[in-house]
Amino acid sequence: MIYLEWFTFPDSEKEFDFFLKQKRTCYDSYYPFQILSRHHFRRIDFAPVTILYGGNGSGKTTAINVIAEKLNLERDSVFNKSSFFGDYLDFCDYDTQIPVPKGSRIITSDDVFDYMLNIRSMNEGIDRKKEELFEDYLDVKYSHFRMNSLDDYEQLKRVNKARSKTQSQFVRSELMDNIREYSNGESAFLYFSEKIMENALFLLDEPENSLSPAKQQELVQFLENAVRFFGCQFVISTHSPFLLSMKGARIYDLDEDPVDVKKWTQLENVRAYYQFFKEHEDEFTAWQKEEETWNM
Repeated sequence: MIYLEWFTFPDSEKEFDFFLKQKRTCYDSYYPFQILSRHHFRRIDFAPVTILYGGNGSGKTTAINVIAEKLNLERDSVFNKSSFFGDYLDFCDYDTQIPVPKGSRIITSDDVFDYMLNIRSMNEGIDRKKEELFEDYLDVKYSHFRMNSLDDYEQLKRVNKARSKTQSQFVRSELMDNIREYSNGESAFLYFSEKIMENALFLLDEPENSLSPAKQQELVQFLENAVRFFGCQFVISTHSPFLLSMKGARIYDLDEDPVDVKKWTQLENVRAYYQFFKEHEDEFTAWQKEEETWNM
């Protein structure tokens, strides 16, 4: 599915004309001006999966945020705009095949990190509650309780529950059932699975952060299924070889000047990984043979 068809950024000439009209000349920064135009990044033509690839400072995160703000997409974390962000957006333009659906959003690494912190805080709170419930279980189970009035009914139920269950069963039944302790990678992946819904546009800024290689591959499969079966479109900034390998992705190499569309196997960092593992292929092969021998 394609909702967002194309998007354009101002070129260096338009930016120069804008600077000439500024009465003050002592600004520390004109951000996001002069970032994307530096490599003549003028236009994106979108596919169901479009990837912005490049090193730190290449402008891929800037481009993602500019698109998100121009389309007024939902986001969880507060985005600190510069003084010139609104002026820059006025120079940007876009077109859609279908109006961008409600529920479309940008997901940044800050969103994921904040979510993981919230999960950790809830788990720490549950851990403290667990300790209290362990002590409570012993007090309730072995208390000499007598019901004297209807006001004691709730306490009677707790006494009966404690006497009919093991300590761990009692604690589990008293805690929230829907909160579990996750590893960082599991929490991050859970965030994507909760936020990405059917029939919407999603901008993902470096989603590989906090994900192990195995979880990155799981995310790739999740995103590919969302495109194939559930009407999603993705624009992703990344340098992860796993995400770059997504089927049918159109990849813009922001390290090139001018920015160019490439296959993932042509990208410099991917080829560096390939060359490294190729040079160490014998070691992997030897280890595999040893493992097969141990398993015989």
